[in-house]
Amino acid sequence: MTTRDAHEAVLHIDWTRCDGRGVCTELLPDTLTRDEWGYPLARRAGNDLVIDGHDARRAHDAVRLCPRMALRIK
Repeated sequence: MTTRDAHEAVLHIDWTRCDGRGVCTELLPDTLTRDEWGYPLARRAGNDLVIDGHDARRAHDAVRLCPRMALRIK
């Protein structure tokens, strides 16, 4: 198990809500890509993605703009 810095944001994708509209992949192209159906895929493994400092604002925008409310910051 790894420890995270207390200031790191973690983006969580709720797969029961996501329907692959792609807003998050447009806002976070360095973190997420899309599969052939448009669903987000992490460029790094897992559903909980540590967000780098330079992507924090875009991650918050993705959470706010997700039409299915499938994202949250932990």
